[in-house]
Amino acid sequence: MTRLRPSGASARQARLRPFGASARQALRLASLAQGRLRLGFVAACTAAFIITGGASTVLACPVCFGAEETAMVDGTKLGILVMLAVTFAVQGGFVGFFLYLRRRAKRMAELELDAEWSKLQRASRTS
Repeated sequence: MTRLRPSGASARQARLRPFGASARQALRLASLAQGRLRLGFVAACTAAFIITGGASTVLACPVCFGAEETAMVDGTKLGILVMLAVTFAVQGGFVGFFLYLRRRAKRMAELELDAEWSKLQRASRTS
């Protein structure tokens, strides 16, 4: 028994439709298959990275791994604190800027409201 294609459908569209499924369903199935392949590739790359880079010799440098309180460890701690301070300063700058914009928008809205109110007051006096 031959399957009849709807009029105007190309041969490529007919191949995309397994067992009479619509084109939308065929595209959904194709995207799911691509997603599964991509997920498998990412999982394989992650596993390879963990296997190659997860050795215990890579976990810490000889200075930090089991080292006592030395000047290098103190310098590392100070470096971490400086990086945290810079990060918080930049974030504080963003927060301050957005608060400034908020205050300015409120001030502009109040000025517009005052101008509109004074215009209404002048209009009521003249009429």
